[in-house]
Amino acid sequence: MTDTPPAPKDAQPHATPSDLSPSLAETAPPHPSRRTRISGTWVGVIIATLVLTLLLVFILQNTKQVKISYFTAHGALPLGVGLLLAAIGGVLFAGVVGSLRIWQLRHRLGDAEHSSGHSKRSRYHKSPKAA
Repeated sequence: MTDTPPAPKDAQPHATPSDLSPSLAETAPPHPSRRTRISGTWVGVIIATLVLTLLLVFILQNTKQVKISYFTAHGALPLGVGLLLAAIGGVLFAGVVGSLRIWQLRHRLGDAEHSSGHSKRSRYHKSPKAA
């Protein structure tokens, strides 16, 4: 019926890949590592350290004195320090403008909720219906 000879009685059956390696459930850690707040903080600290290192190198390489005038104030600063102060001023200005825009949108949203009779509590916390 078949052309293959029967296997000898003392021969071992062929091992399948699942027999050779343990199952995934056995090799996986009992609690998979998840991203936590502290791990995110460490990533932020590492990135901030790299950025600050690059800024320090930039400042140290640009030490030529330049004249700075701002309204009635005059002085001389290293070029790198002057550019860093200008960048910090720009970031602070953008933060103030962004904060004012957020305040404006929240204020408008609060006025709209007041005029429609809805409050934050009634929107998010539904009162139980009477039985």
